[in-house]
Amino acid sequence: MDLSQFELLRQGAEARIYKGVFLGQQCVVKERFSKKYRHPDLDTRLTKERIKAEARALIKCKTLGIRTPILFAAENELLIMEYLNCPTARDFIRQVLNFKNEINEEQTEILTKLGREIGSILAQLHKNGVIHGDLTTSNILVEEESGKLCFIDFGLGHSEGSTEDKGVDLYVLERALISAHPNTEFMFEAILQAYQQGLEEQGCEVVKKYQEIRMRGRKRTMVG
Repeated sequence: MDLSQFELLRQGAEARIYKGVFLGQQCVVKERFSKKYRHPDLDTRLTKERIKAEARALIKCKTLGIRTPILFAAENELLIMEYLNCPTARDFIRQVLNFKNEINEEQTEILTKLGREIGSILAQLHKNGVIHGDLTTSNILVEEESGKLCFIDFGLGHSEGSTEDKGVDLYVLERALISAHPNTEFMFEAILQAYQQGLEEQGCEVVKKYQEIRMRGRKRTMVG
């Protein structure tokens, strides 16, 4: 695919994201670029494995009824997906808070509801063995008309994750939420509550593991 006519939206450490048209439909293309420090054969193999893993995660989410971008095609280092013109949860939360330090009752109610929805979807992912790997508020979209959530960027994801992997998903989400949106601890509590309800007994095990991971993170921070 010739990406020269596509618009570069952003570039991260692992991939470039383009916007364009594929078979008459608006799309985004995720290009995983090569890493020069790796042996070419190893780099090619790892890139293909990552593309396949992300494609499998998107397809599995669809079968579970979890909203993700529609996958149009996957080839070599490229994923071609549906373009969704939606704000991220990060932007949505900022809009709700309106850059204020004090949070009123209405704002608390909106964000608590959002937290419950995130927790329920994450529980469904984990119940079916899908680990996101980079779960932040920037990797969740909020559809403006319906309010439904769409999870994106499973580039670091994998299947059949351990309790540790699931706990790390929770820990990464908490760190991303609190660092980007101060004074929203109540929202993460809502996420945890809905998550445990969705996973029942297994949810308690994962939350216990998350708390262990959290303590390890604090110790590393204290030690420096």
